[in-house]
Amino acid sequence: MIKFLDNKLFRYLSVFLFLNSSILPVKSSSALAAWEIKTNGVLELRTKSNTNLKAYFQKANQISGDRFWVDFPGELKNPRTIKGNGPIKEIRLGKPNKGKTRLVIEFKEETYLKPLTWRMVGLDANRWRIKLFDPKYTFKKISEGQVVKRIRNIRKNQKLLNNKKSDYEYLKLPDVKQNKFSIVIDPGHGGLDPGAIGIGGIRETDIVLEVSKIVKNLLSDKGVKVRLTRKNEVDLDLAPRVSFANNEDADIFVSIHANASRGKRRDINGLETFYYKGWKGRLLAKNIQKQILKVSPGSPDRGVKQGRFYVIKNTSMPAVLVEIGFLTGRLDARRLEKATHRKRLAYAIAKGILEYLYKIG
Repeated sequence: MIKFLDNKLFRYLSVFLFLNSSILPVKSSSALAAWEIKTNGVLELRTKSNTNLKAYFQKANQISGDRFWVDFPGELKNPRTIKGNGPIKEIRLGKPNKGKTRLVIEFKEETYLKPLTWRMVGLDANRWRIKLFDPKYTFKKISEGQVVKRIRNIRKNQKLLNNKKSDYEYLKLPDVKQNKFSIVIDPGHGGLDPGAIGIGGIRETDIVLEVSKIVKNLLSDKGVKVRLTRKNEVDLDLAPRVSFANNEDADIFVSIHANASRGKRRDINGLETFYYKGWKGRLLAKNIQKQILKVSPGSPDRGVKQGRFYVIKNTSMPAVLVEIGFLTGRLDARRLEKATHRKRLAYAIAKGILEYLYKIG
């Protein structure tokens, strides 16, 4: 238990919380895993195990109200501001400097606080609690993530996990005739051309290559012959991609990309699939678009559209170009940086392809 220090010579009150002397590498992800401000005014935090925290309080000035903040090692990838309620004006999560994460709670004017009585309590190796205020009126909980992780019996947990997996429609991949179909998957960009660069430096080339490889494995398991235009980070022009597909005499061509908005607007998100011409191209695009939307709830449906992209215009087979989300969008980027979501997108693309192959026989 650590108490805030009373020293009137300083402009702000600070407390430094140390569990051990280890510091995460500068380029590591944020040690902050989840946080919650409860209806009773208690802030709870979950961090990586044995994390060093630094907490501060600063009185209001001409620019800002009273503020309490906590600094964590590791760099936040997605800075954001969350609207408060009751005595809290807003919560900000940002990067005060390289390799750090800061959680700031700013209070509204005339909020009565008693920081000299505040105590940050370590509940275990990765959980913390501090009482910040006593709500005079109704205060609605504000949180991100799950502060308390439930520990269950391993067998019971595995059973629930298996049941959950069986409930996911996107995991039920259709069967098609074995060794009948040939497909070319095209991971966009590569090598010196990283494609779109999104929030936190996330790169299109990395995302789409990983998704493409998973799609290939899923389709191969279903007896489909699959070739990738690139298997690693190489610089590959558009014409060789098209020639590769045409020489393979593939049944379909699927190019996988991630989007970016002009001006890197974080409010623009969504998924879309393009085809060049023909009912088969449109059918393939519709099947893939339908499936990727299922695994991306809340992300806008930007639709199935005709496009004149080189790789789908010049291939000799039905071809589509899939945009699996905006790396510059707040919602999509947060999802695309997670391996679990990338796997779901791969399952969705594979299912859309298999449904198309099943329909055309």
